[in-house]
Parts: sequence; structure tokens; C-alpha cells
Amino acid sequence: MGTSLDIKIKRANKVYHAGEMLSGVVVICGKDPVQHQGVSLTAEGTVNLQLSAKSVGVFEAFYNSVKPIQIISSTMEMVKPGKFPSGKTEIPFEFPLQGKGGKVLYETYHGVFVSIQPQKGKLTPSPVDFTITPETLQNVKERALLPKFLIRGHLNSTSCVITQPLTGELVVESSEAAIRSIELQLVRVETCGCAEGYARDATEIQNIQIANGDVCRSLSVPIYMVFPRLFTCPTLETTNFRVEFEVNIVVLLQGDHLITENFPLKLCRV
Repeated sequence: MGTSLDIKIKRANKVYHAGEMLSGVVVICGKDPVQHQGVSLTAEGTVNLQLSAKSVGVFEAFYNSVKPIQIISSTMEMVKPGKFPSGKTEIPFEFPLQGKGGKVLYETYHGVFVSIQPQKGKLTPSPVDFTITPETLQNVKERALLPKFLIRGHLNSTSCVITQPLTGELVVESSEAAIRSIELQLVRVETCGCAEGYARDATEIQNIQIANGDVCRSLSVPIYMVFPRLFTCPTLETTNFRVEFEVNIVVLLQGDHLITENFPLKLCRV
């Protein structure tokens, strides 16, 4: 058997915040003594951006801006040149987790077009009341053909703590057509680019049905959505990329009439 090398972090969950000490040991195992030219430990953190397939070739100048953005770069010498004895050798290390050149450290996250390493922030509640009628809908070509309806409701806040649910209620006051379904659609919007142009891609990451069938009129329907841990992160906006979230209230009426009301969200970790 040859020589093996492993890096073990002391913290079991491997979750760190900016300014904390990262510590552990480098474990070297070998059956025989081995000469070496020194051991150095390098820590790197990057933000990777990439264009979606439909945007490639649209922004030529964008290719330079999608190179990985380095936000952590730290190298430390652990052992000078020498020889490791046979058996197991453990070399401890410890260093502060800091951004390169004062850059902000982002929370590790992997989206479709943005993979990053957001920060804790402050939350200000922002409740929203809404009314949905044929007249309030956007981008409707044949409004006169829509059945009459009136839907009211509210979201307790569109500024949300990512570890807490989105809540509110919805009431169907009236509808000429029977209702088939009411759903909550969570959408992640990833934008990346430069001064010459931006590429924007929206991805549905969760869909929850909150009502099935022709709901009773004037009955309160609860709105409750837990943000999926693996597909969300705090809302983030930088010079070259943004990660944002929206929720759509989707009402499907008899006759395949689809009603959608959009609400931008601000997610935050506190």
C-alpha cells in the first residue's frame, strides 16, 4: 500500500461563518517512511457563473465575466521538507475564515446557473394584501373572454426568514367558473451578466396545491409554504449576478383558464 493523505475538519457539520476559526488535522498514513518536499494547505472559495444554453452566443462580452470569482484564497505552510515516519502522522492546522481582499463570503449554494459560497441580514416584515380580478391580470390578450371572479387575500410578509414558512390566506369571494385547483409556485430567478447585457433564467423549484376542486366561496384557504433547504438561499445581489425568489398564486378554472399572480420575495437568514 502507498502513502495516503486525508484532511479532517474538527466541526462535524462543516458549517462555518465569516471570521470563525477553521481547524482540523491533515492525516498522512504510510507503510514505509517517505521523503517529502514540505506540506502546504490551501483554502479556496469561488463563485461560479454559467450561461444557460439559450443564452450562449448572445452576450459575447459576457464570457469574460463568467470566470470563477475567487472570494477565499489562503495558503499556509504546515511542515518543512523532511521525512514522514511509517504509520500514521497527524498535522494540526487552524486559520481564520476570511474573504480575499475584504470580499463578502456568501453562503454555499448550488443553483442551475449560479453556484456560490449570502450573509446574515436584517428582516423588516412587509405584509401584502392582494385582490385578483380579470381587470388586475397582466399580459391578457382576450380579457373579455375570461369568466368573472374575485379573489382576495394577504401574505403575512414577502420578506421572509428562510427557515420559517411563508404564510397568509386566500378567499374566493366569487367566481362564475368552477375552480379546479389553487397552487403555490415557488420560483428561483438567477441573473448573471455584465454591462453589455444580462442573462435571466427562472426555475420552478416547488409547487404546492393548497386547494383542490371548487372551493367554497368566502372560505379562508390557508397559505403555508416551507422553503426547501436544498433549493433556496438568502436573496443575493452583486455586480455580476443575482439570486432572487418569487411566489406565484396559480388558480386553474374550469375551461382551462389559468390565473397567475406574482409576488417577489426577499429571503433572509437571521
